[in-house]
Amino acid sequence: MQMKSMSKLSVVSCQLPVNAPASQPDNGQRTTNNSFAVAGLVLFLMTSCGGDPNSPGMEYMPDMYRSPAVEAYVDYGQDPYYFTEDSARVQRDRPSAKLPPAGTIAFASDPAKVAYNMPYPYPDTNEGYEAAGLGLKSPIAMTEATVEKGKVLYEKFCDHCHGAKGEGDGSVVNNGGFPPPGSYAGPLKDVPEGKIFHVITYGKGMMGSHASQVNKEERWLLVQYVKYLQNGGKMTRDGAVAATAVPPAAN
Repeated sequence: MQMKSMSKLSVVSCQLPVNAPASQPDNGQRTTNNSFAVAGLVLFLMTSCGGDPNSPGMEYMPDMYRSPAVEAYVDYGQDPYYFTEDSARVQRDRPSAKLPPAGTIAFASDPAKVAYNMPYPYPDTNEGYEAAGLGLKSPIAMTEATVEKGKVLYEKFCDHCHGAKGEGDGSVVNNGGFPPPGSYAGPLKDVPEGKIFHVITYGKGMMGSHASQVNKEERWLLVQYVKYLQNGGKMTRDGAVAATAVPPAAN
């Protein structure tokens, strides 16, 4: 009788409920899961919008995407972000690198070089050429340093016609068969510095203007080296006094 009772007890104690319900998440966890799902959906929609494969998509704070960098030949008067793409394209087709208005004087950060930005007062005429020879003086002193700088420019812009020593035997003459320019030891030996500067600015005869290649300061450095060649490769001509700097002229 006792063994029967124990056997029955064992069977009863080993039985477990088959359909016991699983533990359910609390309301806080359910809300968090929903938030992640919504955020993922919004992110997917934002990144997938737009049919243009080159489009950057939605721009947040466009000022950080569109920096105010300026490139040549681009007119930034109309930004496609604020105007239509067609209007912006028309603007891009218009060059932005335009000549300044007549009479514009460039700003000089160095006060000693303000004179180089002033308009050149002598016209491109025979009268202007003669007047420059009489009244135009170099604002740069003729020193070994300025002559050396002028030599570097001479070798780049003048050597091929005038020759290394200014004898009119450059490669353009020897190889191209063009008429030789005058020699600095001959017909051009006594040309004053004002006329040399004037010719570099406007050109003369077969020589074209070099105003777009060398600025006014560089032209005066070239003048110093031409004077050096006129002196036979010396700083001063025999019996002459070395040139000194004079106040810059308006040229």
